[in-house]
Amino acid sequence: MFLLVAYVFSVDVMSIALYSWFRFTGVGIAILGVLLGVVAVLQINKRLSPFPTPVSNSKLITNGAFSIARHPIYTAILLVTFGYALYQESLYKLFIFLLLLLLFNFKSKYEEQLLEKMFPEYKNYKKKSRRFL
Repeated sequence: MFLLVAYVFSVDVMSIALYSWFRFTGVGIAILGVLLGVVAVLQINKRLSPFPTPVSNSKLITNGAFSIARHPIYTAILLVTFGYALYQESLYKLFIFLLLLLLFNFKSKYEEQLLEKMFPEYKNYKKKSRRFL
């Protein structure tokens, strides 16, 4: 949560100059992230939890947004933060994006250990899909 707050309250440390078409590509990336996140949240519905422990009595979802990425909500956040950082031409926001990528990488590894214990079929799902995009 701290990283997302740090991302929102921007510090103009250093900016980069990008071609306008490249900046607006960032907007497209961010929009794709929002769409992926909305689909994933709708799929999870009431099983959404801020904690890495899988919700009891849940089932493994492997279709929709989860066929694109094993962790589509993390992927959505990463796409939005990366895309918006490009649009803003902000090295600070790109740095926060990299920290989020690192955090989500470690957090997702831990979550996957728990998911493998809860769902025996998770190992096969891991072979067929990527953690993020």
